[in-house]
Amino acid sequence: QVTLVESGGGWVQPGGSLKLSCAASGDNFRISSLYWYRQIVGKEREVVAGITTGFQRTYADSVKGRFFISRDNAKNMVYLQMDDLKPDDSAIYYCKLILHIYGSEYWGQGTQVTVSS
Repeated sequence: QVTLVESGGGWVQPGGSLKLSCAASGDNFRISSLYWYRQIVGKEREVVAGITTGFQRTYADSVKGRFFISRDNAKNMVYLQMDDLKPDDSAIYYCKLILHIYGSEYWGQGTQVTVSS
């Protein structure tokens, strides 16, 4: 069993920045792929960014050039640096861990990001 805890959300003005953190439990972090999702009010949950065990990164088109995902295997942490935030980025952001050896998915509780003036 893996538990994930997000932090770092809050309110920011358009053009501002936030850095989200997600702390994971367990001994298999290094062999897990990690993702950030978000759920905007009235829409389905969507993937924002991902990072593999080999540090390959993917981003949704809507956040390319503005968001950066990283991981620290020594700390069991995954981060999402969000720059130049826009009101359309407002959402609950969730981290997800995929443990490949079991084909299991784990989700955090989410953290609210609100971008407004």
